[in-house]
Amino acid sequence: MSNCSTTLTIGMDIGDKKHWIATVDGSSDLIDKTTCSNTAESVKKFFARFPEPQNVTVVMEAGTHSPWLSRLIEDMGFEVLVANARKVRAIWQSDVKDDSRDCEMLARIGRFDRQLLHPIHHRGKEAQAALSILRARDALVSARTALIGTCRGLVKSWGGRLPKCSADSFGTAVVEDIPDELLPAILPLVEQVGHMTQRIKNYNYHLTRITEEHYPEARLLTQVSGVGPIVSLAFILTVENPHRFDKNRMIGPFLGLTPKRDQSGETDKALPITKAGDEFVRRLLAQSAQYILGHHGPDCDLRRHGQKIAQKGGKAGKKKAVTAVSRKLAVLLLHLWKTGDVYDPFYKQTAKQNNKARKAA
Repeated sequence: MSNCSTTLTIGMDIGDKKHWIATVDGSSDLIDKTTCSNTAESVKKFFARFPEPQNVTVVMEAGTHSPWLSRLIEDMGFEVLVANARKVRAIWQSDVKDDSRDCEMLARIGRFDRQLLHPIHHRGKEAQAALSILRARDALVSARTALIGTCRGLVKSWGGRLPKCSADSFGTAVVEDIPDELLPAILPLVEQVGHMTQRIKNYNYHLTRITEEHYPEARLLTQVSGVGPIVSLAFILTVENPHRFDKNRMIGPFLGLTPKRDQSGETDKALPITKAGDEFVRRLLAQSAQYILGHHGPDCDLRRHGQKIAQKGGKAGKKKAVTAVSRKLAVLLLHLWKTGDVYDPFYKQTAKQNNKARKAA
């Protein structure tokens, strides 16, 4: 009945303070169920009881702690399957759900057919550390934007208006335009914006150094107008291995940029995108797509593709255009990364000309 070659399958329901752990044998019988503290020492102590790790498969759900836990357990010689939590419906759609039951269900699913887990691959420690810097920078940029908005709103409520300027120069460009009565309220915020700007510049310097030393291939992706160093590095750190996809278009579902499907009989509903995968990279790709479709975006195949979709109807058409361009952009970036090609903004036209030349020859 089982398609696994291992003797034991262990299911771990990961918690913030403790984990529930169930062990199933080769006959699918439950032989043990226990808990373990969420510390490296406790996890090592538990798994040390298995003298032949090559005969054990460990199954856990993806979550906050799964990256370091999976690396720790793999380093001890165990095979680890990290289940896609969005796909393991048998657990989170159950009418009777608790941690004790979930760990046993993970073990049984992993024992019966590991493909039902839709296992994911966690990125390496180096990539995770670099991506953490990107996320920290993103959080700081968001906080700075919120503070700038608060300053402008407070001045407007007083009948004034702060001058237009970039976020980087906000800390020094608006001080003279703040009403005297509002200085005690707004000046500390403006000074804080200045501090944040310096921190963001420090992040940028650090990320530039990381890219140059460890991810020089990121420069290939910045050939595309609208794709800067932040977008290219985030894309590379998230995908990590471009050859994990047999076909480039598979990057769309990986990043949650393809529509959901609900088809039955003659009915095939139009649904929004799945939003699976990494939200951070998906948002960055959408920002690049908005630039490509915006007033400053240069003419290219990506822009033309989005414009055709946008012309089909109002706000919905514009949103669909951004999603479609984001998806095509992801496919293009993966292609450039794999091949190292020089980016051709009109690659469709070039391909047609090349085909005609081959047929004529």
